[in-house]
Amino acid sequence: MKINIDSKIFPDFNSFENTLKTWRSNNETIVFTNGCFDIVHHGHVDSLVKSAEMGTKLIVGLNSDKSVEILKGRNRPILSVLSRAIVLAAFCFVDAVVIFSEETPAELVAQIIPDILVKGNQYKIHEIAGSDTVLGHGGKVETLELVPDISTSDIIDKIKTLD
Repeated sequence: MKINIDSKIFPDFNSFENTLKTWRSNNETIVFTNGCFDIVHHGHVDSLVKSAEMGTKLIVGLNSDKSVEILKGRNRPILSVLSRAIVLAAFCFVDAVVIFSEETPAELVAQIIPDILVKGNQYKIHEIAGSDTVLGHGGKVETLELVPDISTSDIIDKIKTLD
């Protein structure tokens, strides 16, 4: 069996638009979440699985390298955008990975207009980029409880202290 991970990776919205139109015409329930996913860990997998269970198609908005650097600092990302996209696209429950370069995915959310927008519960709904767009189009915004005591920053810090 041949698995084509590359077909799930889109460098921008324009390259993804026809796929989205097909999904909409098939009445798929579109779920969107986003992040840097610099070093994928248990917390990421947990939130992606829970997001995927909310609909029939899961789109992951992935911060570009420049966007990660703006958000996380000059030593990030650890892994390139292509490496991060390949890891995410390898999950069977991720249907598309769409890369964006802005600091937030608000513009991408406005282009996609997902049925459900999902983020971790460290954010209030009104703080989630694109929430106003989704709610304004009759969609839902959901927050997920995070897996405690795990983050990419913590993993990086732990690696730095290894002998």
